[in-house]
Amino acid sequence: MSDTTPSSARAGTFARLFLDHPASVDETYFQHMRFAGWFSFWLATAAGAALLHAIVPAVCETTASRIIRRLYARIENRHAAQ
Repeated sequence: MSDTTPSSARAGTFARLFLDHPASVDETYFQHMRFAGWFSFWLATAAGAALLHAIVPAVCETTASRIIRRLYARIENRHAAQ
């Protein structure tokens, strides 16, 4: 079976999937990957702290909320600069 999709359509799909959104926030693909990776690390850390807190309420009492506030401020400042 051969691929009959025109190369321009494939290029458009590639751009839509990988380039359009990073460009919309004034970043390259790799800059956006780095920021999203950093962000996901801290979200996972906050989730882990919240899980520990759920099991042992005296542990990580404010850790998750502090991380979430910091992430929110980072996103707001990032969009305000544009």
